Amino acid sequence: MTDTNIITTNTSTNMKAVFITHNQALTEAIDTILARHTIRGYTKWKDVQGRGTYSGDPHLGTHTWPAMNSAIIAVMGEEKVQPLLESLKKLDLKAEQQGLRAFVWNIEGVL
Repeated sequence: MTDTNIITTNTSTNMKAVFITHNQALTEAIDTILARHTIRGYTKWKDVQGRGTYSGDPHLGTHTWPAMNSAIIAVMGEEKVQPLLESLKKLDLKAEQQGLRAFVWNIEGVL
């Protein structure tokens, strides 16, 4: 017998995805924050290009703009989101010109 509904909704806890983009110089600090908050389910992308909304230099990996970003998407229970965002905000305030952003999305289902 095959289950035709392979995507399940998570009824035990509300799941969230936090998408983090950051200057590669912050990678070790971001890794430490994720570990401290016991966030294990994530995927990373290296060499991501981007530009801040309001200020800061572009991170394009070119001769003119040599810096590069990385990105992480982490899926977690809703209860972990606010503490994670608070830690990320503290890091951002220490190095505002480096570039760090986090976006939170609802997870509707899990395979």
